[in-house]
Amino acid sequence: MAAARGIYAIGVPVLRRFAGVILLSVLVGVAVLVWIHAVAFSFVDSVVLEGAERMGMQRPVAEFFSPSTWGLAPSQIHQLILAGGGGASALAGTLSYLLWPLQFGFVRDLIALGGILGLFNAIPIYLIWWERKVAGRIQSRLGPMRVGGWHGWSQTIADGIKLVLKEDLIPKDADKILFRAAPYFALIPVALAFVALPFGATYIFRELDVALVFILGMLGIEVVGVILAGWASNNKWSVYGAMREACQMVSYEIPMGMALLVSVICAGTLSLRRIGELQAEGWFSWLVFDNPFAFVAFVSYYIASLASCKRAPFDLPEAESELVAGFHTEYSGLRWSFFFFAEYAAMFVVSGLATVLFLGAWNSPFPASWGEGLGDAWWLRGIKGVLFSGPIWFFLKVVFLLYVQLWLRWTLPRIRLDQVLYGCVQVLLPLTMILVLGATLWVWADTSQSAFWIWFTRVWNVGLGVVGLAFAFGFVAIAAYGFYHRRRLVGNLVVDALPGA
Repeated sequence: MAAARGIYAIGVPVLRRFAGVILLSVLVGVAVLVWIHAVAFSFVDSVVLEGAERMGMQRPVAEFFSPSTWGLAPSQIHQLILAGGGGASALAGTLSYLLWPLQFGFVRDLIALGGILGLFNAIPIYLIWWERKVAGRIQSRLGPMRVGGWHGWSQTIADGIKLVLKEDLIPKDADKILFRAAPYFALIPVALAFVALPFGATYIFRELDVALVFILGMLGIEVVGVILAGWASNNKWSVYGAMREACQMVSYEIPMGMALLVSVICAGTLSLRRIGELQAEGWFSWLVFDNPFAFVAFVSYYIASLASCKRAPFDLPEAESELVAGFHTEYSGLRWSFFFFAEYAAMFVVSGLATVLFLGAWNSPFPASWGEGLGDAWWLRGIKGVLFSGPIWFFLKVVFLLYVQLWLRWTLPRIRLDQVLYGCVQVLLPLTMILVLGATLWVWADTSQSAFWIWFTRVWNVGLGVVGLAFAFGFVAIAAYGFYHRRRLVGNLVVDALPGA
């Protein structure tokens, strides 16, 4: 207890004074750590494993429990590092023991899986805090400001601790087995979707030829958890929420998948890595600007993804003004938080799919060919990742799409269920059918390679790219104007109620 008090007495003043610096340092540190792992994996592949193959090294014979029983021995790795110009002998000797486990695929999978699980847990924590801040600003409030000091950055962590300590209640007449299992049916499939989602050309846990189908399949299983939660609760409000969820999510998965088919047709592959590589030549090579059908398909997909994630104005399954809390009315404590973790993680996944399939994936608006003249040194990869291609660009685009989802929730009113189904069956579904047909005919016409068609497609590509630039610069201009005139707003935003406001 005395130690905890001492840590609290020392840590709280430091956090309050340097919270922004600490947060930025943690983000940069995580990025550098991921980069170091990527460099280490690449070094083992290119220097150690390929070098061993060239030199004809055999697996050493040793005792079963010896570290050299499997793979190359540390002494052999030491020799290969020196042969590849790995620096001083003492440094190479230390590296040989550090790099020895990385020659095994299951060790790499464990490291990568740990990173994915960490990201999966960090995204909802950050998004919940961010949504409360965005909601506060839109409503002329400040949002969380006290917990943690700097803009209430640890408010979600405090709420999580509270939920862990709360009593886990199960209604007497509920189906106890299904009631307990439902949150996991909602949470685990979304976590599995991260396995096939590429964050960069080489930042993929498991590259699949049918990654898009796998991710959509995992997102589709989430609805099972929601339906089970509503039915097993034995509560009429929960059942109504589950029925709405079944109607809404299952319906909107069809236009959402068909809108993504437009991008697949234009790219000619289901491999998300290959689709990302096709968009490496800058802003005008992004698939959203490839043709008018892809441009409209991006908008259609984004609208359908809001309904699939139960986001406003399609948040009918948990409509507080009508159904108490909808399908999770009877849930409390940690199980209640699992549904929100699944929802916010699904928001990230659908935004990631939109980024990969339409918005250039992990590529920057500048052509990758501009960076070819910089060289291929390992230390230049970080510079190329910042300027031309890398996970940073992927996350920037995803964060923007996530912000739009939060923006829409606190701007648009909730629509009726009949309007939700009308928008799917009579608007989005016929529209996406036309888009798939149009994209197919567009790709078929591309095979003609006539001078007129090349000129025609180029005009459309440049025109749509210019429209996209106008939207991008307009958004930045409006945001800058609002920030400059923020003191003209009403409510608490006109004063700094707390430090950092």
